[in-house]
Amino acid sequence: MNKTRVPKASPQPLPELATFLEPFAPLFRRHTSRDSMERYVTGLLSDLPHKTCETIAEVIAGTSLERLQHLLTDAAWDPLELDKARVKRLLEMHPVTEGILVFDDTGLPKKGPASVGVAPQYSGTLGKIGSCQVVVSAEYLADDPESSTPFHFPISAQLFLPESWTEDPKRRKQARVPEEISQQTKPEIALGLLDRARQWEVPIQAVVVDAGYGDNPNFLRGLDARQVPYVCAVESTFGCRLPDEVAATAAQTPVYSGRGQPRKPRPAPLYTVKQLIEALPTSAWQTIPWRKGTKGTMQIQAVAIRVHWATGSALHSTSHSRVHTGPQGWLLAERPVPETVEASPQPTQDAPQEKEKEQIKYWFSVLPEDASLQRLVLLAHARWVIEQFYEDAKQECGLDHYQGRSWQGLHRHLALVMLAYSFLMLQRLTLPPPAGKAFSPLRHTKLAAWRASAGAALAVPGSHLLVAPHPANRVLPSQEKLTE
Repeated sequence: MNKTRVPKASPQPLPELATFLEPFAPLFRRHTSRDSMERYVTGLLSDLPHKTCETIAEVIAGTSLERLQHLLTDAAWDPLELDKARVKRLLEMHPVTEGILVFDDTGLPKKGPASVGVAPQYSGTLGKIGSCQVVVSAEYLADDPESSTPFHFPISAQLFLPESWTEDPKRRKQARVPEEISQQTKPEIALGLLDRARQWEVPIQAVVVDAGYGDNPNFLRGLDARQVPYVCAVESTFGCRLPDEVAATAAQTPVYSGRGQPRKPRPAPLYTVKQLIEALPTSAWQTIPWRKGTKGTMQIQAVAIRVHWATGSALHSTSHSRVHTGPQGWLLAERPVPETVEASPQPTQDAPQEKEKEQIKYWFSVLPEDASLQRLVLLAHARWVIEQFYEDAKQECGLDHYQGRSWQGLHRHLALVMLAYSFLMLQRLTLPPPAGKAFSPLRHTKLAAWRASAGAALAVPGSHLLVAPHPANRVLPSQEKLTE
């Protein structure tokens, strides 16, 4: 059977892409590696359904399978240095004094057991436990979070290595896992990416994460130790203490009766966020318009009270390892705006109320006390940019298409995918999105980029800083009912 031959793309690089890649060329010692880098990125930007070294070599002229494989495995270049140079370049082109750093992880499904980090583990991509690699990454929102098409780009990424890999010297050696890589949780990897971003002088206004990270006390302690503001989603069972009760407990001196060991001080009562929010009156909830969408202004109902995040019950003393009272901050709760429904001839008792409770979402934030409720809601919803990165990077840039087995090969592929994605984000700024597209998917940008004129510049017009924090406009409820 004759194999259908695919016409090869031009050996000449796309002019806009060549201009974008020029500052990164010195990071590749040999000119053959620089050429292979450009060819690989060009392949990632193509319309290939599967973007592997083999398929890219088939349709991109001026390269070969061996050259592309050498680029990812043995060529002399550091993916972290490429990430650093790319991030600094983007910040130069789009100056910003404050931005939002979002952490999350994504699964890369894999069938074979030999690829580095592959193990049966939960993947949001699969929606279940399956054989996959899990990558933790940081996305930077360098624009106004109220915008429906903000400028955002990835900072860096790192593979999560399960215990079945860290405790197996043979597998580590076969996959060329560096000796300094030890067992790390995903939140620990995220903190490492945060340190990396700060070393690269990325201006960070706040860190935003989902409950997979926000519910982890060690992660919150790490953020507190670094004195980085944050807005973390948490589960309904997340623990908090009330500021007045914390202060009152701290002022108490245990009475010593003269017999036995002196009684050790106990912490203030511990509440779940669900208990605290359910104790508030209905009037405490406010309707907040937070962003314009394609169908009008998006609104939710929200409420916020001041609390300390905390762990450990009053059964333990304050010196116990399980007991911790974090800094004071905001407990934010959100629910959909109740819909006006006509009376049904046969109403269901309690069903609407139970459904409403299930839809409540919670966050803990250490934003200043004068932060507005609208500002809290706005930052809490900034997580969507990393979800868009994962979706578009997989569909448009081959994020989950790498078929190699080594640690270095995977991280080099990730660095080049993030390079290609950053190019598309810049192109989106220079080429307006189609009318009516609120989130401006990159697939439209990609086609426009390939059709752009040869002399198109990559300057970013209309760059602007994050808006200043909203003035305080909240109406917070009394906490009297919380201690009843």
